[in-house]
Amino acid sequence: MATVDDYDFEKGDAGAELKTQTEAGQIRVGGFMTMKDRPCKVSSVSTSKTGKHGHAKCNFTAIDIFNGKKYEDIIPSTHTAYVPTIVRKEYTLTDIQEDGYLCLMDDEGNTREDVTLPPYPENFGREIETAFKSGKMLSLTLVSAMGHDQITAMKEEAE
Repeated sequence: MATVDDYDFEKGDAGAELKTQTEAGQIRVGGFMTMKDRPCKVSSVSTSKTGKHGHAKCNFTAIDIFNGKKYEDIIPSTHTAYVPTIVRKEYTLTDIQEDGYLCLMDDEGNTREDVTLPPYPENFGREIETAFKSGKMLSLTLVSAMGHDQITAMKEEAE
């Protein structure tokens, strides 16, 4: 018979989904959806009229939020589309390791050291490194979606 010691309760999951379902016709410009299992921000939507096969179709154009790649997809408006669960959190940059990993601290004092300098946009990682080395206090925005974390914004903190 299993005992409590047989289970690992150190790390729990709140049950949050990586993505949720919605009807394709409900997704609007500026919203988010997954395309080819990537989280994307919708840049344009056009809806065709109902044809002889009975479904209006939505033509989506969206940009990947992590690498800027453009995707297009056509989905019947009444069919299921997936919306990624996106979490944004502010961190203070405390250090940059030589291997490109960042030391980040949130408002509660929790630290993270598993995030690297962002590869996209092209020189953004270098900008963060230059600003930090010049002695500026930086606040970084970390976006988490579908198991991927990336720094997407930087601002200078008032001292």
